[in-house]
Amino acid sequence: MNCGSVFHQIEVAVNTIIQIIEDLEEKDLQKRPTPNKHSIGEILEHLAIICEADWRISNEVSEEEMADFYSGVSYKTLDSIKNGLLTNFSSLKSNYKNMSDEELMSETTSYWGLTYTRYEWLLEVLAHVYHHRGQLHAMLVHCYEKDPNILMFE
Repeated sequence: MNCGSVFHQIEVAVNTIIQIIEDLEEKDLQKRPTPNKHSIGEILEHLAIICEADWRISNEVSEEEMADFYSGVSYKTLDSIKNGLLTNFSSLKSNYKNMSDEELMSETTSYWGLTYTRYEWLLEVLAHVYHHRGQLHAMLVHCYEKDPNILMFE
């Protein structure tokens, strides 16, 4: 089983998120188009940790361990968000790189009871990144008239 095409698609998403970030200013991170919902900065911070967080979840860490992880992560500037995106994506690729087909097809269960194969967890990471990238794009375009004018897909 080859994960290369999945990683390519995650990389497309990461690169377009970085292009979006490069068009933002630090003050944009505080913008919150809907009260009681995430700000642009919070969505970006979440995007920056998805690859690492979802990897940990796929390795059956506890809810408490995830809470500790989240409380220890802070990406509050545009540069730190970019670095986090790249570092965590690189780490995810490295973690999957030498998995055998048998390992990719082995099942693991999240702390809330969801069971996927390791390959399915990788697909979940892809979907998760694309989902929040779409949210970010919609927030910028429809709430702040800041269309990044980039290709979101190849």
